Order: sequence, then C-alpha cells, then structure tokens
Amino acid sequence: MGASVAPYLPAVAALRIEVFREWPYLYDGTLAYEERYLAGYTGPEAMVAIAFDGHDVVGASTAMPVTAHADEVAPPLAAAGLDVATVYYFGESVLRADRRGVGLGHRFFDEREAQARRLGYRHVAFCAVERAADDRRRPAGHVPHDAFWRKRGFVRRPDIVARFAWKDVGDDAETEKPMVFWLRELAEAA
Repeated sequence: MGASVAPYLPAVAALRIEVFREWPYLYDGTLAYEERYLAGYTGPEAMVAIAFDGHDVVGASTAMPVTAHADEVAPPLAAAGLDVATVYYFGESVLRADRRGVGLGHRFFDEREAQARRLGYRHVAFCAVERAADDRRRPAGHVPHDAFWRKRGFVRRPDIVARFAWKDVGDDAETEKPMVFWLRELAEAA
C-alpha cells in the first residue's frame, strides 16, 4: 500500500507495457511515462496489489480514490450523477499471459474491493477501452473480459465514457480512445 510499493513500480511499469501491447489496448508505452503514472498510486488511500513468482513481478493491480486520479476519470462519473467522493477507482489489472486463468484476477478484485470497503467507499468503478467491432487488429477468437466483470457484480455503463489518448503499436502519433465505465455498488459489510 502507498509508498511501500515504490521499489516495485519499475517492474510494474514494464509489465503494464508488456500486457497493454496486447489487444484491445495495443498500447505503445514508455517506461518514463509509466513510472510517472504509477507514482500516483503511492498516495495514502491508493493501492497496488502485486503478484510475485519468487522475486519477479508477474501481475499487478491498482486502485485509488477517483478524486485522486487523472482529470479524465472524474468528469464523466460526475456528469452521470455520481458523487465522485464515494467512488474508488480500479486503475488496471495486468498479468503475464502464462499466469492467467488461475484465480489471480479474482484475487486482485477481492483485494481492491476490500480496500474500498476499509476506506468507506460506496462504489467501485473502472473503465475499459472500446474498440470497433470490425477492427481488423482484433485477434481471431478473442474473448473480452465482460463475462468475468459481470460475475463480479459490475454493470457496463456505455453512457459513461472517458477519453484517453495513447499511441497504438505501429502508429506514429497518439489517438483518443473511448473508455467505457463499469460500476458496482458495494454492499454494506455484514
């Protein structure tokens, strides 16, 4: 949590670049940008959950209050009528391909939801890139994470969209992408 994750952020930055190069993000990132971005997750209410294999970082998941995140995140939520002070934002979960399907994704969500509850947040949210259905770069047989997210109780909100710009692999310049929000209201602890 917080500053204790700082020594691991370079490895998390490299992992983000590796995983987000894949469909649907196709992100052509730089370590310098990633390390600056991840520094925001060292704040007092932020968290980075990290999965290790020995000393190697093989997965990571981030979260922070919406009010502490980049400017692109809060306005669409506020415009949809949510009190952004009640929303804990799940930044991303990244896992090396050979570590997927063994329960780490669920563990990442469990840890972030537990942190949101500890801190008293009522809602959790994240956003995911929306690519065109006919995008020629879509791999054959690609299965989106939608079913997993729905099983976790999240509701896709196509009416709430943030816009982020990044350079796609193979492109010369950044382009803006729509990021559709998924929301979940946290139940009161029993």
